[in-house]
Amino acid sequence: MDFNFSEEQNMLRSTVRSFVDNEIMPYIAEWDRKGQFDPAIMQRLADLGLMGVCIPERYGGSGMDYNSLAIVCEELERGDTAFRTAVSVHTGLNSMTLLQWGTEEQKQKYLVPQAKGEKVGAYGLTEPGAGSDVASLQSTAVKDGDYYILNGSKAWISLCDTADHFLVFAYTDKAKRHKGISAFIVERGWEGFDSKATKGKLGIRSGNTGEIFFDHVKVPKENLLGEEGEGFKIAMAALDNGRFTVAAGAVGQIRACLEASVQYANERETFGKPIGQHQLVQQMIAKMKAGLEMSSLLVYRAGELKNRGKRNTEETSMAKWQACDFANKAADDAVQIHGAYGYSDEYPVERYLRNSKAPVIYEGTREVHTLMQADYALGYREDKPLNKMLPAWEGNQVQV
Repeated sequence: MDFNFSEEQNMLRSTVRSFVDNEIMPYIAEWDRKGQFDPAIMQRLADLGLMGVCIPERYGGSGMDYNSLAIVCEELERGDTAFRTAVSVHTGLNSMTLLQWGTEEQKQKYLVPQAKGEKVGAYGLTEPGAGSDVASLQSTAVKDGDYYILNGSKAWISLCDTADHFLVFAYTDKAKRHKGISAFIVERGWEGFDSKATKGKLGIRSGNTGEIFFDHVKVPKENLLGEEGEGFKIAMAALDNGRFTVAAGAVGQIRACLEASVQYANERETFGKPIGQHQLVQQMIAKMKAGLEMSSLLVYRAGELKNRGKRNTEETSMAKWQACDFANKAADDAVQIHGAYGYSDEYPVERYLRNSKAPVIYEGTREVHTLMQADYALGYREDKPLNKMLPAWEGNQVQV
């Protein structure tokens, strides 16, 4: 296996890193304090071709491989989790799901403008009483002639006030439990749709997160994604893509914690020498470095399976679980290394710690992924190819 990135991938990393340094880093502390999301960032990402980086060119994207998406997410989270989250939701959860499951008409109408960055996509699965237990969702979609009448609400929806299109899951036959869930493409402007941002979050304060509501929303039958009853399968396939981007973002957060800690450890002196020369500080930094290397390998292995068009639920679950845990620990240690300064927003590490908690919870809690991995090891769980796989990357295969 070749662990070298291509010249194109290295250029992409440099471009996104420069964008983060110039467009996010100077302003993120203020945005975080104010709980302010700047939607203009989405347009600037679109201008760079990053909103559809792994979507084929014939659908308006940049046509790069799936590990290139990981690079984008890694570098964006180095700036702040909010902006990686925006790309995760728009590209990973929504656009890649349309690429995998959409009809040609749906791709032309919704995927193309999203890949170009002309429209923003989001994902609506979680409800106030349905998180890990997806079958407990209460939203319903009742067939009525040429429409489905959608009622219900979704919680903790990223880009709730910003997105134009939403991939929404609701029961079309509740008696069938998870086999009665269907997926729909919903537009913001339709009558009966509303949204409300959530305030007072522990972290990701500069991200737009909240609730969306459906009050007898008329969804055209052609906006059913897949077949009736395939919603649970589609939701889980989407999470394979979303979890991949979350794991890649966690790599970026580990890197941010390591960079901040190394800089501070070389500048701050105690007992007549830089604190970086104290062994317990060195231990924390060494663990960050180990977490960074291990997480990177897990993420880019999952990305290579995506490039080949292979099912990667097990590998992506492992990457998401481990990378997010490593990021949470790295952020905690970064605050410890900074001492009292780490407890204030004078340095970015307190924000890293607050931001690091959400990815340990969403898109499968660490406990869910622990159980998944145990089931794989014990032989209780086995993944088979889906009837509609995410298409393999069409360019020259790059192994990293």
